Amino acid sequence: MWRMIPAATSSAGPFAAIGDVLGTIWTNAVTPVEPPSQLTVLAMCAIALVVVLFRPLWHVTRHVITIAHEASHGLGALLTGRKLEGIRLHSDTSGLTVSRGKPRGPGMVITAFAGYVGPGIIGLGAAWLLQLGYAVGLLWLLVVLLALLLLQIRNWFGLWSILVSGTALVFVTWFLEPTVQSAVAYAVTWFLLLGAVRPVFELQVQRSRGRARTSDADMLARLTGVAGLFWVAIFLLVTLGALTLGGSWILGVAL
Repeated sequence: MWRMIPAATSSAGPFAAIGDVLGTIWTNAVTPVEPPSQLTVLAMCAIALVVVLFRPLWHVTRHVITIAHEASHGLGALLTGRKLEGIRLHSDTSGLTVSRGKPRGPGMVITAFAGYVGPGIIGLGAAWLLQLGYAVGLLWLLVVLLALLLLQIRNWFGLWSILVSGTALVFVTWFLEPTVQSAVAYAVTWFLLLGAVRPVFELQVQRSRGRARTSDADMLARLTGVAGLFWVAIFLLVTLGALTLGGSWILGVAL
């Protein structure tokens, strides 16, 4: 049974109070918790699957995948030495990450490649943390990552998207019961793993209709000379691989 562990109380002023809050967050983030029942894990998977497959819900929740997609572009740029200029998130669930550097070369290829595979890899990392018992720690880590991403947002809708997502996670981690927190962590992880796959299919549908000439796959084709369809296949392979491996970790099934 997991419980909230309060930090020691202090009357030394506002800085001490802030320290107490941060201490409480840290203690609970690094304290492993018991996993929910297998029924709850499967229920969270079913809910995430419905959200991904049911178009009206997907139209809203796809913004979360877009956040992960653009954040992955940004991380790819930073890791390859490019200068990240900013990220924009749009109401139609599209996004744009702008970085400065050489227009060609490995850095640009990695940056372009990171977007579609990013949500699945983030989901895989989340599944690994759940396997270790850090469900609450996962939620707080996502809050921290959103706070860092907020520094790179360059439009109002993007700001609103990040603030809404972050506020929802803070509410869950601070006010709700431990069992609910754990269930939400599993639901978010399943959504990242499952939700990473659908945009790849959507991308190829758009490409087949001639509506995605500036897509990541087509950009990679221009950068490498390898057909865009090849890159779509690689996106699909990586996201399905992350779903398979992450799902096995969550369910405790040996591959």
